[in-house]
Amino acid sequence: MPNSKEIEATSHNPRPQGYVLGVGEGEHLIHFRDGGNIFIKVDHVEGSNHLGLGTQQLPKGSGIPVHRHLDREEAFYVLEGSGTVTLNDVPHHCERGGTIFIPRNTWHGFSSPDQELVLLWVMVPPGLDGFFRETCSRPGEPRKELTRKQINAIALKYGQEFR
Repeated sequence: MPNSKEIEATSHNPRPQGYVLGVGEGEHLIHFRDGGNIFIKVDHVEGSNHLGLGTQQLPKGSGIPVHRHLDREEAFYVLEGSGTVTLNDVPHHCERGGTIFIPRNTWHGFSSPDQELVLLWVMVPPGLDGFFRETCSRPGEPRKELTRKQINAIALKYGQEFR
């Protein structure tokens, strides 16, 4: 995986021919809240100005707090496990092979109380990748210690707000 200088250098030279990533490839980050793995697979750094795509692991007992994206649509495909997705305060069971679509401005969150949950996320236009880069750490680096106020400020930069 490229380091931050390589990413910066390639952000000005998108790959117009496309690319293929293998298992475990992509920009690897460790989530600031629960230590889950995030892999950014497609974004503006790698040549897509219109789509963001990646995976997020939610360890058993964790989740994604309720939030919304003000100007982005998002979809998830459940790769592994099961849990609950809440859409506008209504909980729904989700499990491997399930798909979740979230229109812009829709409050949503996830919980995985009983087992690990691994999600493939797609965002149009991209922006979640930037939030992850500012809040998460690379493997081997200490986790970032961020206050709720700091997280909310970073989220707003990417058109996202938490309840």
